[in-house]
Amino acid sequence: MTNDSTISRRRLLGTAGAAGAAGLVAGSASGAVAASALRDEPTALASVGAATVPFHGTHQAGITTPLQARGHLVAFDLAAGTDRKGAAALLRRWSAAAEAMTAGRAPSGDNQIALDAGPSSLTVTFGFGRTFFAKAGLSKQLPEALAPLPDFSADALDAKRSNGELWIQIGSDDGLVAFHALRILQKEAGDAARLRWQMNGFNRTPGATAQPRTARNLMGQIDGTNNPKETDATFNERIFVPSSGSPEWMAGGSYAVVRRIRMLLDSWDNLPLDRQEKVIGRRKSDGAPLSAGKGGTETTTVDLDKFTNGALAIAGDAHIRVAKPESNGGAAMLRRPFSYHDGYRDDGAPDAGLLFVCWQADPLTGFVPVQRKLDRGDGLSRFLSHESSGLFAVPGGPAKGEYVGQRLLEA
Repeated sequence: MTNDSTISRRRLLGTAGAAGAAGLVAGSASGAVAASALRDEPTALASVGAATVPFHGTHQAGITTPLQARGHLVAFDLAAGTDRKGAAALLRRWSAAAEAMTAGRAPSGDNQIALDAGPSSLTVTFGFGRTFFAKAGLSKQLPEALAPLPDFSADALDAKRSNGELWIQIGSDDGLVAFHALRILQKEAGDAARLRWQMNGFNRTPGATAQPRTARNLMGQIDGTNNPKETDATFNERIFVPSSGSPEWMAGGSYAVVRRIRMLLDSWDNLPLDRQEKVIGRRKSDGAPLSAGKGGTETTTVDLDKFTNGALAIAGDAHIRVAKPESNGGAAMLRRPFSYHDGYRDDGAPDAGLLFVCWQADPLTGFVPVQRKLDRGDGLSRFLSHESSGLFAVPGGPAKGEYVGQRLLEA
């Protein structure tokens, strides 16, 4: 928890809020109550507002951080004339702003959008796209793992909303806090970088369920059951670049694959429930695998060899069969997505789906083999449209006194 001095700028007037709510019932009496409350000392921040995620560390925040309620993904390209020195100055400004905001302090040039709020688990994660390195005069530092992703048959990618030279992922459990960070970082870009694309996402708000649960996506499916866990013996080697890895500046870092995947929700919603469950391979109500019969839970081991009434309990093209690591030579990645809804298309269909973000030590052994398998044989692919894509090298977390990417830009 953050101490009182750290979050003194962002206090919640809890008593005033309670008086305002009472006023809806008590009518004119609320005015005097509210006036009295405003003269009192403000109460401490609620738990959601007070939660902080350290900016410094071996890894950047926002990779293993629990899913936040609001998110923004944004990519920039270096402006003409911005060289390595200019890029370093930009990352210093961005890091200084992110360090302040994640601790609940006002950054330089604060616009007071989130004046009354605590940090609300704010994280800001920075990465570099492939074309950044040549533009910044750092071609010799380009990681091999940042090779362009292969083409997939189901792709319908919009180049204007794909890739980018600098990438930022913002997450917070409060919408204003998340937008505040986005706005500050955009302003701090100044003349050094220009916006390429930006996307907004959301997840379930902490406390919205009786107990913590795996997230559901916009298809209503429990999504993320088989994610690697930090307690797994091989977690670090699958998700993070080792200290002995190459290039050296990526030690403790990870590679983020970002995909905007539109869900064909009208077609999906027209499927009977049993067909939806067969496409996924799990019960929609509780996430139990269909191989468990009428029993089981979300965490019940999937039995891909189970037969029911003479047929495979989990169909040959069911999503969990095709995506399972055992079906992909052990390939695994840490999925950390946001849902999105950007209104409605001309045909009335919702422009909604998944801002897919996955993390791995090497995308060629993580995302690529899994997506190749899904591209060829996943029954779910009939209800998805991959509309943008990007791959970013996300360096390790900065130490105290460092800015993100310093080991690259000052090597």
